[in-house]
Amino acid sequence: MITEDFLTNPTWARKDLTAIEDLSLREINEVFALAEVFKASLKREEGKLGYLSGKTVVNLFFEPSTRTRSAFEQAAHKLGADVISVSSNASSLVKGESLRDTARNVEALMTDMIIIRHSAAGAAKYLAERVSIPVINAGDGAHAHPTQALLDTFTMREKLGSLEGKKVTILGDVLFSRVARSDIHALRKLGACVTLAGPSTLVPREFEAMGAEVCYDLKKALADADVVMLLRIQHERQSSNHFPSIAEYAKIFGVNKESEKLLKKGAIIMHPGPINRGVELDSYLADSERSVILNQVSNGVAVRMAVMRLCMKNTRKSK
Repeated sequence: MITEDFLTNPTWARKDLTAIEDLSLREINEVFALAEVFKASLKREEGKLGYLSGKTVVNLFFEPSTRTRSAFEQAAHKLGADVISVSSNASSLVKGESLRDTARNVEALMTDMIIIRHSAAGAAKYLAERVSIPVINAGDGAHAHPTQALLDTFTMREKLGSLEGKKVTILGDVLFSRVARSDIHALRKLGACVTLAGPSTLVPREFEAMGAEVCYDLKKALADADVVMLLRIQHERQSSNHFPSIAEYAKIFGVNKESEKLLKKGAIIMHPGPINRGVELDSYLADSERSVILNQVSNGVAVRMAVMRLCMKNTRKSK
């Protein structure tokens, strides 16, 4: 049971969240516990909670985003914070200003927290080491997307209970996916068995070093899976073709009404979005009872509220 004392005095001791691999199992469970409280509050439509009242959060998004950016904005508003959102084409970066100087100037404007999405791996950690306010990674290159991994595993646990021993298949463009990397770290910490599937060009054997099984057979990958996480093909990160055509990819690795027959009863389908319908996932399944994709989106607000509340608690500027 989560008490008011937990909300005002969490044991979390981090200023920043830049990567899932930094978190202990206890810290992950603390995020989940607080997210459950915030989700219940959102369902009761209690309005702004006030935990970040008087604070200002800046979203520095140097890559396009809809779900993540909107979820962070909503989370900040629900906690009572003011939000300023800055995109790359509206920042001084286009004039040649360094990322470090941009962040230091944002901090000098009496900002209390930075949410950053950037194309360079390690950008969030780089900033976190150079500013005194909390920095939360909203995605850095193909490296990490920690809040997505937390909301994904939060959703899985909500639907399946304990993830200990559960089989989670991540299918698609793993090579260029920051979501896949963060999900693998989170799932392994929570005791799940992870299978990675897709073309060998997009799912290299090197991922086995992270404790995941690599599989190139769709039937084997789907068999006995408790969760199937689909990933889109990230053309924007690829410098060359990694398979002959989209049509061929969909034919061999797309999950559709026919391949659903391979899924066991109770298996759920997930996707971090955006979905390329008819490619990695058929519309029939995306909108079916197996799909918890919209649950992921709504859970993203509660989970990010929890992360923001926990990180803000550990600053000198915090009350």
